Amino acid sequence: MSLPVVPMAQCKTDRLQADAPSLPASDAMLRVHSVESFGSVDGPGIRFVIFLKGCAMRCRYCHNPDTWDRAGGILRSVDDVLSQALRYQSYWGEKGGITVSGGEALLQLRPLTELFHKAKSLGVNTCLDTSAQPFCRKGDSFSAFEELMQYTDLVLLDIKHIDSDAHRRLTGWGNENILDCARYLSDIQKPVWIRHVSVPGINDDDESLRRLRTFLDTLGNVDRVEVLPYHTLGVYKWEQLGIPYTLAEVSPPDEESLIHVRRILTGQ
Repeated sequence: MSLPVVPMAQCKTDRLQADAPSLPASDAMLRVHSVESFGSVDGPGIRFVIFLKGCAMRCRYCHNPDTWDRAGGILRSVDDVLSQALRYQSYWGEKGGITVSGGEALLQLRPLTELFHKAKSLGVNTCLDTSAQPFCRKGDSFSAFEELMQYTDLVLLDIKHIDSDAHRRLTGWGNENILDCARYLSDIQKPVWIRHVSVPGINDDDESLRRLRTFLDTLGNVDRVEVLPYHTLGVYKWEQLGIPYTLAEVSPPDEESLIHVRRILTGQ
């Protein structure tokens, strides 16, 4: 007598989808530059990282200038991106999840919010990596940002320079609204990791670092301060795009310099 065929147990992803509240299929589209299946530096644990297209800032050390243009990339539905991410869920463990970066992810606020809403309904940890350049406490954009924060577990907030004029010279934009975003996130007690790329001769002087540390001390939600070394790994992209790279004479910081910067910004 033949034995009955016993179906394999549902994978963890299938069980979560079955148990989660049913959300309607989404027609919202994300303009995606690329994805990273096993990210380990963009939030806690192992993460599926989605890099979106579009950024208004022109950081002189940007290693992804190919993400600036809001056109191009691949237009993908929220459901399609989430489905791809969930294939890797078994690797995430207790701390991992999804991180959305850029470009500047906040330029795609509506589909980003839908993605995080659906992810949270499945119990997925969500992390936003942003420079907060589009942030504004006015009108519909602020209401939309407030809604996004309901579905965001952690914000990686990049503060490139504490001085607004120096920030403008470095990125093309002032930093007043970026610092205001940091204050707002503190007001709502949204967990934040501060990121600061240390660029020799640009933002690593003691006065600027101490001013940044003083500002961070006014916030009540900073779980971590990450100091990232400036590097030149993306210079070839500038050359391919025909954009002059104005920091060609700047060398990456040595370990001693990084230790000094970290000591000021973290107190360790």
